[in-house]
Amino acid sequence: MTRKTEDRINELKLLRSGSSEAADPPLTRALGDKSNLVVAEAAKIIGELQRSNLIHDLLVNFGRLFEDPVKSDPKCWGKTAIIKALIALDHDESGPFLRAATHVQMEPVYGGQEDSAIHLRANAVLALVQCTDLTRSEILRHVVDALVDPSDTVRIEAIRTLEQMNGEEAAVLLRLKSHLGDKRSSVVGQVFDSLLALERERGIEFVSRFMKSNFLSAFQQRPLRAAGWASPGVRLCRDDLHLTPATRRPSLRRVARSLPPCRRRRLRHATAA
Repeated sequence: MTRKTEDRINELKLLRSGSSEAADPPLTRALGDKSNLVVAEAAKIIGELQRSNLIHDLLVNFGRLFEDPVKSDPKCWGKTAIIKALIALDHDESGPFLRAATHVQMEPVYGGQEDSAIHLRANAVLALVQCTDLTRSEILRHVVDALVDPSDTVRIEAIRTLEQMNGEEAAVLLRLKSHLGDKRSSVVGQVFDSLLALERERGIEFVSRFMKSNFLSAFQQRPLRAAGWASPGVRLCRDDLHLTPATRRPSLRRVARSLPPCRRRRLRHATAA
């Protein structure tokens, strides 16, 4: 980062403490800056200040960053920050999210190339649930595509999206993903945690039965033995092999306390007497 770029970013940060209306002109100019770091900072501030009137400017510059993207937006910092700002502003049109959800940006690194759009895709997939111009079945189709993304970060966000969508279709897809397995233990753990949040008691029974099955492939067993055992859902269902109905709910409450508040609320019905 050059000194001039750093100075422009520091000037933008000062806008947080001033009038929101007065911040609009410099934020609009910053969105068109040649430095994607400046663009990213401006987008972040727009989201924090809830400047919904600048959504059009966000969208225009989002499209600009796809032109020669490796040069205009290395590491996808600008595009990712704009997607996060659109989410914070409750933007409900799917266009930018669908474009971001499938974007792959290979950039040169030592020894080869690396995809720098992983976090862009992950954030975009999770944002699909707020799009009012997509039907539920259309969102599910896009989420299923994300479930087979090469990046485990994107696959995890696809699983979380299914959890947010709720409903029978989401639970069935999570069960299918359990049977198909994943090479990353963190993905397996997220599948079980999300199933537990969606299906509660039925989820516990399914995962417990799944884990004691004698028919698990080596592909399915390895992640369970690794870090996936540390996920709250996996811990609960592992312990559930030895639980009685009388002791299951206290165990569920202990696991619920280890979850983030938003997901803890999803488990409240399961812990009710």
